[in-house]
Amino acid sequence: MSLFLVPAGLLVLVFGFVVFRGAPYLPTLKKQTDVALDMLGLKPGQVLLELGCGDGRVVQQAAKRGSKVIGYELNPLLVLVARLRTWKYRKNIKIIWGDYWVKDWPTADGIFVFLLDRYMKKLDKKIIQQYSERSIKLTSIAFKVPGKKPVKVRHGVFLYQYK
Repeated sequence: MSLFLVPAGLLVLVFGFVVFRGAPYLPTLKKQTDVALDMLGLKPGQVLLELGCGDGRVVQQAAKRGSKVIGYELNPLLVLVARLRTWKYRKNIKIIWGDYWVKDWPTADGIFVFLLDRYMKKLDKKIIQQYSERSIKLTSIAFKVPGKKPVKVRHGVFLYQYK
């Protein structure tokens, strides 16, 4: 029985601790992914930043559309899954194992998130801090940025324009 408890405990720890830094892993539905990417309207070669890229579904779809994609993920198991899933597109994708709240973000043209409501104000401040010199679009699945009016809303996806 204890042989089962150790791996189970590790999985709970690896998947559970991220709740204190962002959101738990929940795969983004293909329809929401397509809507979000359509709303961002990135052209081939433009850069998408995904904060909390999970298993790499969104990263992969964006790369298929010709975007350069940088995904951050805190869960080391999901980093491995995302890297394996997106191997075919590795020239256009960079999966970073790390906490995006403490990193400087690279220059990007769009940001994709599926966070929790309690992190949206913090996200807003970080975007303003990181991209004060340029404009950028944000798509958020399910959760609104408090005090900011979305440019567009479709199928539970919110589009915001900064600057």
